[in-house]
Amino acid sequence: MTTTPAGSRIAERKLRAKRARRAQILSAARRIAEREGWSNVTVRRLSDEISYSQPVLYAHFPSRDGILAAVAIEGFQEIGLALEKARKRVRDGSPVESVAAAYLAFAASSPALYEVMFSLSLSVPFGEAATPPELRFAFSQLLQLFRGQGAGSEVLSELFWASLHGIAELTRTKRFPRSRQKARVRALVNRFTVPTGQTVPVAKARRR
Repeated sequence: MTTTPAGSRIAERKLRAKRARRAQILSAARRIAEREGWSNVTVRRLSDEISYSQPVLYAHFPSRDGILAAVAIEGFQEIGLALEKARKRVRDGSPVESVAAAYLAFAASSPALYEVMFSLSLSVPFGEAATPPELRFAFSQLLQLFRGQGAGSEVLSELFWASLHGIAELTRTKRFPRSRQKARVRALVNRFTVPTGQTVPVAKARRR
């Protein structure tokens, strides 16, 4: 039995409505978290916030953790796009510096989103076969900065990411004064800017 054009339009309309509800749920979760923290993002609270019954929410997400994981994945897509834009818009300056500034700006402007991406215990896999494409896309923007470093490109990208994350978190928790942020970024960029034609030696992991 083939689907009639009318049936196809109905199916498409239902799919759009489902996607719209899903987006509304995630938007509400982010809104509550930014105002009150992730501990207040519960299925019941979301149900009240957007006037959907709890069964409707569970039809889209199996649990509260599923909602938070979806928000985190959404966040990685957004930071990936921000880093890509920063990397590509550089003409005369350093793409490493541009990406570093964009990363820290994202973390500072969306603290709750950044927290769910990195600081909460979620079931989102990192560095595995099952890693979502949004996470791979975000990390690929860091990898692009160290192309030509051979086997060392991934390690350099990880160390650069770790440094940016450390600065973001220590600044957020007021361990680092914001007054020296530009100096920190400049020093970090100097450490990770590799002269053209040179590579950074990376030690091979020992076999156990």
